[in-house]
Amino acid sequence: MAGPLTGLRIVEFAGIGPGPFCGMMLADHGAEVIRIDRPTGSRGGSQPVTRKDVLARGRKSIALDLKSEEGVALARRICASADGLIEGFRPGVMERLGLGPDELLGDNPKLVYGRMTGWGQTGPYAPYAGHDINYIALAGALAHFGRAGEKPTPPINMVGDFGGGGMMLAFGMVAALLNVARGGEGQVIDAAMTDGTAVLMGMIHGMKNSGVWSEDLGANMLDTGAHFYDTYETRDGKFVSIGSIEPQFYAELRRILGLEEDRDFDAQHDRAKWDMLKDKLAALFKTKTRDEWDALMEHTDACYAPVLTMSEAARHPHNVARRAFVEVDGDIQPAPAPRYSRTAPDSPPAAPLPGDDSDAILQSLGLDAAEIAALRDSGAVV
Repeated sequence: MAGPLTGLRIVEFAGIGPGPFCGMMLADHGAEVIRIDRPTGSRGGSQPVTRKDVLARGRKSIALDLKSEEGVALARRICASADGLIEGFRPGVMERLGLGPDELLGDNPKLVYGRMTGWGQTGPYAPYAGHDINYIALAGALAHFGRAGEKPTPPINMVGDFGGGGMMLAFGMVAALLNVARGGEGQVIDAAMTDGTAVLMGMIHGMKNSGVWSEDLGANMLDTGAHFYDTYETRDGKFVSIGSIEPQFYAELRRILGLEEDRDFDAQHDRAKWDMLKDKLAALFKTKTRDEWDALMEHTDACYAPVLTMSEAARHPHNVARRAFVEVDGDIQPAPAPRYSRTAPDSPPAAPLPGDDSDAILQSLGLDAAEIAALRDSGAVV
């Protein structure tokens, strides 16, 4: 079998970021994902359309002119054949196209209609533009990423776009599809990156509510405040990571670093000493190269790992052993995750170019060669 979602058909309206990430997750795990692309070949944003686009891998593509009646009618026909739909436009865009939930759930009452936005479908911010940095700021996450005395640092766009957005929508899609499989009806999923990011902060809210998390930046165990949970520069200008939280792991760190007799390190959780202890560790880690620290600390319980670039990560023995990266058309990409014992998905194919599969998709709907040719002549299909 090619993944546990084999047999499901998902329609994805072309976009950027979290919507495509959701589509990639579903395609990676076996769903047939049909991407409705623009006839211009653009998918929005500044990134070029290319087969190297990891987020677009594993799809089939049809290019439709959704400004034409024929193009909209075809989109409705494709959605009527599908189990689910993903769209990432501003609220109201799909309705203006005649492809809103009322129309498509009317055509197909079992359809799971997934909507991906930053602010959500409702609320004072809903009609306005934004990006990951704005969404995680409003959700109360960005204020807590950074070091003491410095300004908040965006974690690229991992938290809003992909964690709180695309992954949350993928979870919602699978949950709603499971509900349909158990006899339920189709429904609309309103996935907002602000909502999803707030959920990702759940543990931190719990710690704050319990009085063990300060809202001051870089003042806590997990936000670079602690000496035993941070990154350190090595002699060759590279970095290593330490996460020795539990007492036994902290003791192992001290043993390997030769700090067992240094009484300053005894009071692990004395926050008044964290800055001083961090300075000591910083000086110590600069005495060896990253490779030398690897030789001492890898494969121990000190909770250690070298800080690797993307290129380095693909070559690391642990990732190689687990086949965590795959080669697709000569390019290295992350492999589908997680793993399954019985329904392992196939290696993902490269991203299609807009319209690569137009004829095949139309044929699957029962259109013959003459009908397809007429649609191409009209410009509704490219």
